[in-house]
Amino acid sequence: MLLGAIEAGGTKFVCGIGDENGNIIERTSFPTTTPDEVLEQVVKFFRDKDIKALGIGSFGPIDLDRTSETFGYITSTPKLQWANINLVGAIKKEFPIPIGFDTDVNAAALGEMKWGAAKGLNSCIYMTIGTGIGVGAISEGHLVHGLIHPEMGHMLVRRHPEDSFAGNCPYHKDCLEGMASGPAIEKRWGKKGQELEKNEKVWDLEAYYIAQGIANLILVLSPKKIIIGGGVAKQKQLFPLIHQNVQALLNGYVRHEVVLENIADYIVPPGLGDNAGLCGAIGLAYEAFLEHHQK
Repeated sequence: MLLGAIEAGGTKFVCGIGDENGNIIERTSFPTTTPDEVLEQVVKFFRDKDIKALGIGSFGPIDLDRTSETFGYITSTPKLQWANINLVGAIKKEFPIPIGFDTDVNAAALGEMKWGAAKGLNSCIYMTIGTGIGVGAISEGHLVHGLIHPEMGHMLVRRHPEDSFAGNCPYHKDCLEGMASGPAIEKRWGKKGQELEKNEKVWDLEAYYIAQGIANLILVLSPKKIIIGGGVAKQKQLFPLIHQNVQALLNGYVRHEVVLENIADYIVPPGLGDNAGLCGAIGLAYEAFLEHHQK
C-alpha cells in the first residue's frame, strides 16, 4: 500500500511516498515559496502515485481541532503569506483520500516512536533545534494536543548570569527559542553555528539553555525517551554538555536509572536521522487510513 507524506517546513517542503512500515520509496523537496507555487508542486508530485492516504506534518501554528471551521489551516504564522492558508483543504480538493494532519514536530515524534529511537515505547519527546525550536510529544501512546497544540519551544528559561544577549524571539525575546535557536546563535556570536564548532563557550551556553528546556519537559511530561534533532543538534559535542546540565538541574530529584546513570541513552539524536519528519508523516497517513476504514 502506497502512502503519501508531506513534511511542510518553513524553509522547504519535502514530499515522499512510503509504505505502512515507514520505508521511503521516493522523495522530492522544494523551497517554501508562496502557497500557490508550493501547492502546485505538491499536486504535481502526487498526481499519478495512487496513494491511499496522505500525512502532513506542518510548521505552525496550525488548527488541529476537527470541529473548528479552520481545521487544517496554518494560522498565525510569522510567514505572513502562509497565514490563514487552508493547507488540508487545498490538498483534499485534489486528493479526496484520508489525510492525517499534525505539527511537524509531532510527526517527527511519531516517526521516532514507530521506527526510530523511541521504538517500543509509548512516550517520547522530539525537540528540533534549527531555524526555531519546536517540540513534539507523545504521552501514553497519544500525540499531545490541547487548546491548540503545545508550543514548548517558547517555554521561559533562566538567563545565564553572564549572558547579555536580549533574545531573538519576536514574541518573547528570551524564551528558549529566543536564546538557543540557530538564528539566536548567529545573532549573539556574529557567525553561524557551523563556523563556531570549536568555540567551547558557544556550546556551553547553548547546552545551558537546551538543558533547562529538557529538564522542564522531564518534570512536566516524564517521557521515556528524549530525541533532539535539527541543524544545531548536529553539533555532536552538544549532547554530553546537555546530559551534564540536565543531571545538574534535576539534582537527583528524578530518581530513575536512565536519568541518574544512563542519560546518554535517554537524551539522544534521532534514530531516523533527517527522515524523522517524513517517516512521521507516513505514520500520520497510515493512522488516517486505518481510522477511515474503521468507520
